[in-house]
Parts: sequence; C-alpha cells; structure tokens
Amino acid sequence: MADDPSTQITAAELRGAEMLDADPSAIAACFDAASGLINVGLSNGCSFAFPVRLAQGLEEASPDALAEVEILGQGYGLHWEKLDVDLSIPGLLAGLFGTKAFMDRQRAARAGASTSQAKPEAARQNGRRGGRPSKSA
Repeated sequence: MADDPSTQITAAELRGAEMLDADPSAIAACFDAASGLINVGLSNGCSFAFPVRLAQGLEEASPDALAEVEILGQGYGLHWEKLDVDLSIPGLLAGLFGTKAFMDRQRAARAGASTSQAKPEAARQNGRRGGRPSKSA
C-alpha cells in the first residue's frame, strides 16, 4: 500500500541517509580573526573559507561574536546565537551569502563601483548633452 505511513517513513529515512552520504556537510567551523575568514571543514575532506564582510548579518559583528559559530543539525548550516544569524552550507557553497535582496545590493554596489578610463569621459559627454541619453522604445 503506497499510503501506508510506515512505508513512507522508511522511504524518507532511506532518502535522508542517501542525502547524508552524497552531499557534503560541515564537520568543523571556526573564525580566523587574523584573516577575517570563516573556515569550514566538510565531511568529504574538502574545506572552504569565506570573508565575514560578505555574509549577511556578520559584516559588523565583533570577533568574539563571530568566534561562537555552531554547526546546525546534520551539518547543513552554520549558526551564530548572539547574532541571530543562520547560513546554509549548500547556499555558501553556491556563493549565496544572504537573502536575494542582500545579494542584489552587493552586486549593485560592485557594479556601480566599476571604473575605466572611458567612464569619466562618457559622463562628461553625457553632461554636455544634457544628461543621460533617453531610453529608446
């Protein structure tokens, strides 16, 4: 019977065990104050680090608060109790350091900060013509 609860539970447990075997999870995490990095060791033997300045909720945190990083559950998240911050390991591995809005603000800040030799000249030319060119339909 497909709707039997015990069959569904057994199937879910098997899927969970397969996921734990296949997906890397955190087994260690620490803050390195000298470099400003959170270092994470994974169950598959790999490790990675990310700068706290990139992660939502960690940017302005004190070194003492950052040092109190905990691994959540089966190793799929990092948690800072004092900061009320949670980050997912799959998200971090994918380069997601916060919510979509937070990531969009970071990308916009980087894009607006780009410079080239042509940028000031283009701005001067646009200023002489009365500002930015109007959008064409």
